[in-house]
Amino acid sequence: MTTRIGVVADTHCPEFLDRLPDRLFEALRGVDLVIHAGDVNGPETVAALAAIAPVEAVRGDHDRAYADLPLSRALTVEGRRIVIVHGNRSRWIEEPQTLVWTLSLGAYHPHAGLPRSLRRRFGEFDAIVFGHTHRPHIETLDGTLLFNPGAVHQWNPRTASLRLQRNPGWFEWSWLQVARHMRDYAPPSVGILEVSRSQIVPAVIPLESGGVDT
Repeated sequence: MTTRIGVVADTHCPEFLDRLPDRLFEALRGVDLVIHAGDVNGPETVAALAAIAPVEAVRGDHDRAYADLPLSRALTVEGRRIVIVHGNRSRWIEEPQTLVWTLSLGAYHPHAGLPRSLRRRFGEFDAIVFGHTHRPHIETLDGTLLFNPGAVHQWNPRTASLRLQRNPGWFEWSWLQVARHMRDYAPPSVGILEVSRSQIVPAVIPLESGGVDT
């Protein structure tokens, strides 16, 4: 038997997105379970996903008003142990990397050490599902699958310009003046995990094209 899991992260809805994109619901149609790896942003997002399948979610660094979500969650599916965590770390690690990423207009990819850090924390699991980086990641380290589906909300010139129209505070406004010139960015995406007793097969599904990466 195989269980099909839809995996989403960093929806930032309604913080930055008014609603989840239609393509997300198409990509996840027929899944048995939905995992949300943090930065949910609002209960309406979980309610919308729950129309697809039952939802298991964790809290991200943009979920301060969503305190009832746990920071990590462990599941057993088809005998395989899966842990969900957002992946944000100390501000002393995060903020310098975010600054360099912004000034490089996206060319610098932060959080390079995050997968190995998570593997050290959760090495007893068969799979670690995380978000936060806004970039898809599929890697197996010492027998543990590390899977990031990418983000539903992505910063790019279009989304930065739209955000500027909403009269953000001065700090965010200043950041957006740089972000609207972003040159290197990933497309929005979600993921699928096909879980059986013998294996976990991951796939990333871009939400702006028909491609599937495994």
